[in-house]
Amino acid sequence: MPTITFAQHMECISVFDMLKIGIGPSSSHTLGPWRAAERWIEELKTAQKFKSIEKITVNLYGSLSLTGKGHATDYAVILGLSGKDPETIPVQDIECVVKTVKATHILNFGGEIALAFNPKTDIIFNKEFLPFHANGISFTAVIKDKKHTSKFYSIGGGFVVKEERKNSKKNFEIKCSFPYPIDKGIELLKFCNQLNKPISQVVLENEKSIRSEQDINLELKRIWDTMLECMYIGCHTEGNLPGGLNVRRRAYDMHQNIKGATPYNNAIEWIYSIRDTKVKFRQILKWVSCFALAVNEVNASLGRVVTAPTNGSAGVIPAVLMYYLVIENHDANFDDIKKFLLVAGEIGSIFKKGATISAAMGGCQAEIGVSSAMAAGALTELLGGTPEQVLVASEIAMEHHLGLTCDPIGGLVQIPCIERNAMGAIKAINAAELALDTNPKNVKVPLDKVVNTMWETAKDMNTKYKETSKGGLAVGVHLSDC
Repeated sequence: MPTITFAQHMECISVFDMLKIGIGPSSSHTLGPWRAAERWIEELKTAQKFKSIEKITVNLYGSLSLTGKGHATDYAVILGLSGKDPETIPVQDIECVVKTVKATHILNFGGEIALAFNPKTDIIFNKEFLPFHANGISFTAVIKDKKHTSKFYSIGGGFVVKEERKNSKKNFEIKCSFPYPIDKGIELLKFCNQLNKPISQVVLENEKSIRSEQDINLELKRIWDTMLECMYIGCHTEGNLPGGLNVRRRAYDMHQNIKGATPYNNAIEWIYSIRDTKVKFRQILKWVSCFALAVNEVNASLGRVVTAPTNGSAGVIPAVLMYYLVIENHDANFDDIKKFLLVAGEIGSIFKKGATISAAMGGCQAEIGVSSAMAAGALTELLGGTPEQVLVASEIAMEHHLGLTCDPIGGLVQIPCIERNAMGAIKAINAAELALDTNPKNVKVPLDKVVNTMWETAKDMNTKYKETSKGGLAVGVHLSDC
């Protein structure tokens, strides 16, 4: 396993870097390689080499190789090289595109050039790790008998970087300069106090420095609509998940057991039908779990989800936000959704800058742990918490995910990943309630300390617990047992 020390300074990560629309099941193993393929095509076009290519091959390394089949990395590579976009491709077209390439051994490269391409021999799974990052991928093009290779690294949450750039020891790329640059929680609180604004408003001011508020609202609405659609689809889809584990979709059964008799025809009416249902504590737990399970069952079946901050942890934030809308505040509107997503995005960026959101580098604490911290902080602001209490909630949520391993059975984002989203969502709500009853002056562990501790824990964690399927449940439970 490579060891790497990342620099801890960055000028900005947008909320829309942390919350991205894409295809499941994994942001680092599906969305990242997909985006890498797109970037390589752009490189070739910029260098005026694209139309001269005679053959292409792809090499996957480390975690991308070890769990790539279960994470549909080969699908992502084929789709990216075919010029398909993860935000817009009709989900029902995915299998058709991949099956056609596998059957004909012809790839419509960049959607423009027909090239011979056999996925069995031209996508190579290498078990060794590259020194820069656990998720390495290289693309090689043959032009007039000469090979031209370009390496990329999928560093979690759909972020893709190149090793040779000037800031090669940073696990991010600087895109802009915010008026209120924030690396740590203490800096976020400083700006909140200086401006006398809640966290959501400080984040909004940063976002407005790079796009109009109208565009911000439109994109946040698109993100929430995708989350809502994902929950709705998951709650209304029956059957088993693909991949060979024969995991039954539980959101459908759970939803059938707890939904009221109020009729509905779409996702918006569905929200109101849930609001009209009288719920007790156990039902609240079931609803939140149902929302989270629904999202990650869609994710596991190559559906469209919002990376938040990763695909494997995509169910936590929508489940907690839905909890607020249907349980806590029936008068909630888009402004509440906007505040929630802005705060969640900022908390996630603090973890990305100070630690990692890649399970291949930090285990599942980097995915479910971070998503739970994001949701806890965001919920706390909506429930009337101060900026200090928001950070307390995020700290509590992460503190109780420290050391969580990533050990997917069969390399599939199903067991234990789907259930962990439900657990992360419940912990987020619990953390928010604890924070609201806490005087921040009495807190012994600030958020920045737990971020640093998470990173130190990640570095100490054995490689087999970092999305390699070589430890934990992945070896304790055999595929034949399922």
